[in-house]
Amino acid sequence: MAKSHALNNNLGVDFVTVYRFATGDKAKAEQRFEDLIQRLASVGLASEVRNGENHSLLVFVRVSSEQHMFGEVYRSRVKDWVHGARSAEPSCEVRQTLEQDPMSEAERFRIIYQLITNPQSEGGAGITPKKGDWENVESVFALHDHVYNKEWIKKWSTQWILTAQDLDEIRDRMGEKIAYYFAFTQAYFSFLLFPAGFGILAWAFLGYYSTIYAMICSLWCVIFTEYWKHQEFDLALRWGVRGVSAIEDKRHEFKPTKEVTDSQTGEKIGTFPPQERLQRQLLQIPFAIAAALALGSLIAMCFGIEVFISEVYDGPLKSVLVFLPTVILTTCTPLISGIMTTFATRLNDFENYETHTRYERALTAKIFVLNFITSYLPVMLTAFVYVPFGSIIVPYLDIFSLTVKPFAENEKQMTAPKHPSQFTINPARLRKQIIYFTVTAQVVGLAMEVIVPYLKRQGFIKIKQMQSARAKASGGITPSAGADDAPEEKEFLARVRGEAELDVYDVTTDLREMVVQYGYLTLFSVIWPLVPLSFLINNWVELRADAVKICVEMQRPTPWRADSIGPWLDALSFLTWFGSITMSALVYLFSNDGLGPDGSPASIKGWGLLLSIFFSEHLYLLTRWAASTAISEIDSPGRQKARRERYLTRQKLFQESLDQTHQLPTLSEKGEQLSRTDLEEEARQGSLNTRSPEEKFWARQQGWRTSAQVGRDFIARAVPDQKEAGREKKEL
Repeated sequence: MAKSHALNNNLGVDFVTVYRFATGDKAKAEQRFEDLIQRLASVGLASEVRNGENHSLLVFVRVSSEQHMFGEVYRSRVKDWVHGARSAEPSCEVRQTLEQDPMSEAERFRIIYQLITNPQSEGGAGITPKKGDWENVESVFALHDHVYNKEWIKKWSTQWILTAQDLDEIRDRMGEKIAYYFAFTQAYFSFLLFPAGFGILAWAFLGYYSTIYAMICSLWCVIFTEYWKHQEFDLALRWGVRGVSAIEDKRHEFKPTKEVTDSQTGEKIGTFPPQERLQRQLLQIPFAIAAALALGSLIAMCFGIEVFISEVYDGPLKSVLVFLPTVILTTCTPLISGIMTTFATRLNDFENYETHTRYERALTAKIFVLNFITSYLPVMLTAFVYVPFGSIIVPYLDIFSLTVKPFAENEKQMTAPKHPSQFTINPARLRKQIIYFTVTAQVVGLAMEVIVPYLKRQGFIKIKQMQSARAKASGGITPSAGADDAPEEKEFLARVRGEAELDVYDVTTDLREMVVQYGYLTLFSVIWPLVPLSFLINNWVELRADAVKICVEMQRPTPWRADSIGPWLDALSFLTWFGSITMSALVYLFSNDGLGPDGSPASIKGWGLLLSIFFSEHLYLLTRWAASTAISEIDSPGRQKARRERYLTRQKLFQESLDQTHQLPTLSEKGEQLSRTDLEEEARQGSLNTRSPEEKFWARQQGWRTSAQVGRDFIARAVPDQKEAGREKKEL
């Protein structure tokens, strides 16, 4: 019962700050901790402190008063309105505003987190975890709502499609950035229904490397990409975050080189010259070359070893040695990728971007280069090197005989054929490779992402319990972190200490996974038409597994806002374009029942290959223009909401102006109020020569009744028109 209560109640805690200290300099640790509590109190945050694990303190934080929270909400929404993210000006009566537009849990947590981390010059406490003076602050996170998490997982596990309400609920709980990931994955999953069904038919009746399948799949990729552009714009309107990237605060790590005064506002702004940043960005060229050489050489070497062992070597342990390239790749690829990722991060830091959005966009572009090489180069080597030129390159693979020399019985078992006619390529090799990347690797990746971290965490807990039990038996046990916990708080604090040890969720990792998967479909699915079916099944599981991962394996994410999936949209567009090239090339090379050039480039007509690519690319450009034009005409709930808000805003302003106008006396009222004295004064003024022609013109008739009478007199004195009179007689 106590455990259930601990899971169901967060005791009003908004955030938990983990303060880890070194026992060597306790005086410094105490001073830093006092500064932390004072900073929190200075921005209206109340705090409670409890003991944590491994020389750490848990600082529980909440907003001290409702009025203080109202003030922060008003300032946040005014800032959105000023920058155009909100269509209507927030009312100063915040309580009334919140009744009309309630504050979501995500908005509350985001505002409080910014209150903790924003600089003091912007009204925050200026506490930046693991940076500068706050290196002792290990993390700042909100507690999970376990009741909601349980209902969320149960609901999603029993329904096939995520609805718009489900996505809105994620947005209200975890912010727009994570909601965009789930919205994209759901849209991608829904769109996969068509290519999955068509792929089954193509696999059964059209065979591999079908021209019809390639055209339909490429068309589908274009339509999906353009649809998602339309959809994410609609979501931005519906969620009220259109343009929020333009109002992002500057990064704490941004280092301006000079301070200038804005000529319009007069405020001092730290800037970094664009020319200097461009010079630093030029370093991306050698970075890309170095990444291509390092990763490309590794993959090419393992590719050559694998071909040599599987196609040339004919000695003992061949069935075991064939896994040697996989072992090398599995060991070395993460190592080299990690080194290159570190270089990419440092280069990104060196480029000195002002905002997190620009920083992430630049870093994503660099990481995408690494992902592109590691994910797609092995397949490209097989499709565009091994199959067309296998008989030419195999004789030069003798260099890899060193890998099997300790196991070979004689030189003949390691000797590559010297003449192209003595070697026959394996036509099924490419298809098996695609099946591995699109089925086996997806299953392994899912297990490594969800199951392995869970088992590892449970193992660490067991080991820790065993160590505690052994220390207790030997009498050398140290007091546990929860030794002094109050009985009514024990279960709750145990849960918080567990959540403090969890990893931080990074939605960019999951987005990258989806985009790389999409690349296999748009680039190589013509090799094996069941690729969309495999991804359809995988993504249904992936959506639920990611929900479980967030709820169980990660700290509760900070609900950041976003108005798109960011740079990954550019990656989608690039892969779609590149897919139009690879699809046409694969169809041209393998249209002879999937055998391809059979290891000899003599059958490849260069003009035919280039013509196929040229035609396919221009067909892509035409299709993209048509799809973009057609989809842009589609109405959507977000656009309807935006139109309704603009209409209501116009009506409100018009009505306010109209009410002010109605308070003024009308001309009819002025005409009726003219007295004999007014008329005599007008006559006296008219006899003077001080009036301008304009004043004399408008003084001849007083009020609308005089104007009406003059008009009637003109009509009565008018001479009848002869032609008009003749027409009237004819009509009679």
